[in-house]
Amino acid sequence: MDEREIRLRNSRRRLFLKAAVGTGIGLSLVSAFYVGASLRPKQEVTPEKEPLKPGDILVYAQGGQEGVPIKPEALKVGDPMVLAYPMDPKTKVIKSGEAKNTVLLARYAPEALDPEVAQHAVEGIVAYSAVCTHLGCIISQWVADKGAGLCPCHGGVYDFAHGAKIIAGPPPRPVPQLPLKVEDGVLVAAGEFLGPVGVQASREGACRLV
Repeated sequence: MDEREIRLRNSRRRLFLKAAVGTGIGLSLVSAFYVGASLRPKQEVTPEKEPLKPGDILVYAQGGQEGVPIKPEALKVGDPMVLAYPMDPKTKVIKSGEAKNTVLLARYAPEALDPEVAQHAVEGIVAYSAVCTHLGCIISQWVADKGAGLCPCHGGVYDFAHGAKIIAGPPPRPVPQLPLKVEDGVLVAAGEFLGPVGVQASREGACRLV
């Protein structure tokens, strides 16, 4: 074997070893990636985080009657709005694990409601998403002289008798209404929200849904 063939063989051997080492490192990195991915906890939707569905019973979200189904006669014209959560009628699980399930209820004289609002109301009782469309805070305060809901974060005020019309503050759009019905003497969701809940994508592409 001449010197030229010896150099050629040595060169091939070095290339083979480099390829083997490189492949080993690559496979190790790939394996590590998949092992890491398999160890990451999976995001599971628990019953408390299930979305609101038609037929869900509305229950008090807070106060001394927390978790109790809401009866129409308990809500009076002129009283502050009430916050509620949906409850699965079969499992009795209250879906309080998602902020976007928070519902607000208020009662008006039926003749005070816009016709479009009245068709989804029950006995003057209206329901809306309680998630402000500005930055996703919960609309939790009541402006008695306006019969409207107030978001405490940045002062957004919504007129629920007129389709959650914005009468003050920075919210870009009304919160969506939730159709209501009465079953077995309690308030029940008659459908899904009539529009997107929470903060939607802006022109800059930011999106925050709560």
